[in-house]
Amino acid sequence: MAVVFISFLTGIVLGIVFSLLELPIPAPPNFAGVMGIVGVFTGFVLVNNLF
Repeated sequence: MAVVFISFLTGIVLGIVFSLLELPIPAPPNFAGVMGIVGVFTGFVLVNNLF
């Protein structure tokens, strides 16, 4: 769980840095895009655990 928390905090820090430098974020700017990424990850994990 600590790795998840550290990863989340790192993401927040990078989001702040990208915002301060006025750079586009390297992620989809809307919820549908983020859910697409979650779906790809979920599919990957399911296939690796089932086969």
